[in-house]
Amino acid sequence: MTARRLGVIGTFVWDRIHGRDPAAPVVEEWGGIAYALGALDAALAPDWTIVPLVKVGDDLVREARTFLAQLRHLASDAAPIAVPFPNNRVTLRYLDSARRTEVLTGGVPAWSWLWLKPLLAGLDALYVNLISGWELDLETALLLRQHFAGPIYLDLHSLLLARQADGLRTPRHLAPAEIVGWCRTADLLQVNEDELALLAADPLALAATAMAQGVRALTVTLGARGAVYVAAPGFDRLADRSASVPQGGAVRTALMPAVPVLDNGELDPTGCGDVFGATYFSRLLAGDRIVNAMQAAQSAAARNVRHRGATGLAHHLRGELSRP
Repeated sequence: MTARRLGVIGTFVWDRIHGRDPAAPVVEEWGGIAYALGALDAALAPDWTIVPLVKVGDDLVREARTFLAQLRHLASDAAPIAVPFPNNRVTLRYLDSARRTEVLTGGVPAWSWLWLKPLLAGLDALYVNLISGWELDLETALLLRQHFAGPIYLDLHSLLLARQADGLRTPRHLAPAEIVGWCRTADLLQVNEDELALLAADPLALAATAMAQGVRALTVTLGARGAVYVAAPGFDRLADRSASVPQGGAVRTALMPAVPVLDNGELDPTGCGDVFGATYFSRLLAGDRIVNAMQAAQSAAARNVRHRGATGLAHHLRGELSRP
């Protein structure tokens, strides 16, 4: 059987994480798209391979290759693309179990359509996570949707963050036309609670905008409270993506509770949203219904908080005792 190919667009980030406990050591580790890659490697069905469409600064490209080499689902022809810029690096300081400040340095550039288009050949699906917020501009994302027929999962992530002169990331609003435009670029859309507040008054308001532009399911992650999904009429799994929307049908929505995690002071919530989304999409690609895929995603996110960094994350999510 020919393996199906999942393209992954995002950015490798080297994280320096300061936790809630001032006495705890600072964690320096791969972050950014590495969390999603680890989760995809753990959750994808055996007939899927990962094709990272990622550019890496030439100062960390060797380390990125080492990370990718550990992924079991990595396509045989996959490799990071070295660019002559300093790689993105982030200092995270957690204020509590969920809130944090983020300072970004480095500058891996965005994809242009001319550079990205040839890399889409042979891909069956796309997972897009705007880790830096500028991996794709809206024009490129719209061209991507126009020319790519497979399912596209989009996590808006840092699109809703500005970058100040000192690198501090701060919330930013999108113009109404931008919101509508981005909703045209994907079949499945993910935001967190803070991002939702910058886009709309509530999930149903954003879902109405998104589904009018073709989004089939919106997910809003709520941290320890779980996640809300809103699905278009008649959409319950990816096989329904091309079906016509029933006339007069109602959207379906539900709150999916999080898997409880005992807070013993040794938790690291970094990357939970990325692990959630990557697991959720993996299970949808395997044919799962939304509810079952989201349950798997919640379980993976809960496991992620007990692991530091992204290296070895796939082994941890699979429940393996040690790295190979």
